[in-house]
Amino acid sequence: MLLGSIEAGGTKFVCAVGNEDYRILDSVHIKTTTPAETLQKTVDYFKQFKELQAIAVSSFGPIELRKNSPKYGYITNTPKPGWANTDFVGRLKEAFDLPIAWTTDVNGSAYGEYVMATLFNQKIDSLVYFTIGTGVGAGEIVNGRFIGDLGHPEVGHVRLKRHPDDLDFKGICPYHGDCLEGLVSGPTFEARTGKKGQDIPLTDHVWDIMAFYVAQAAIQETLLFRPAKIVFGGGVVSEPFLKKVRAQFKDLLNNYVDVGNLDQYIVMPLVKNNGSATVGDFALAVEELNK
Repeated sequence: MLLGSIEAGGTKFVCAVGNEDYRILDSVHIKTTTPAETLQKTVDYFKQFKELQAIAVSSFGPIELRKNSPKYGYITNTPKPGWANTDFVGRLKEAFDLPIAWTTDVNGSAYGEYVMATLFNQKIDSLVYFTIGTGVGAGEIVNGRFIGDLGHPEVGHVRLKRHPDDLDFKGICPYHGDCLEGLVSGPTFEARTGKKGQDIPLTDHVWDIMAFYVAQAAIQETLLFRPAKIVFGGGVVSEPFLKKVRAQFKDLLNNYVDVGNLDQYIVMPLVKNNGSATVGDFALAVEELNK
């Protein structure tokens, strides 16, 4: 069975072909430019594979997920220049007479981690996957199903208690200023310090400030959904950073509820190199094919 995956990011599209065992057989990175150019290159890539049976897309957003909406399959009011109101799924359906699954980038990653947990003999029914990179978002799975009805969650835009050493920073979110994304996404390092995150040692206090905010987001998810685990991926995240997050989480939660071993509750992805969405896409493509 040959399956297609499109992880559509604001910087690049990761397109891959694989099988029902979640093995990547071929892949390519396509720079995200205009919708017309990027989607045409995406179509051209998959046209090479005549035996392709289904495609799954996990896309940056916001996107329309309601199948009864005339804008189903669209990227909607994204701040990504030129991409607002792009009929993503419609363009693919013009090119391919195939089942096409459609979800958010973080939902795809969450599903990839959910599938991999089963393969690693971790019997769980729920998890939350955060990505912290150029943007911030989260996918939530409870009882094996994505959370969201009127639309997908926008966890990157929850509001937080400000760190006392960070009150002068206004945040960089164009909609909310100091929401989660406005305070911890990758570009906030340069906005605060004039340096990129990779150039700032983990001993710098800015990482403690970031951990304070990320821990609050993890507490919100814990108290709202009580997931089996919370996974953090994306370019900002590393195991040493998560150690800081766990410490802040423990202090802020103050043993209010039991989450078990924090080293097993707040974790890095099982899929390496931020490849969780590709695995999730393959699994979602199989589901779409079997409907």
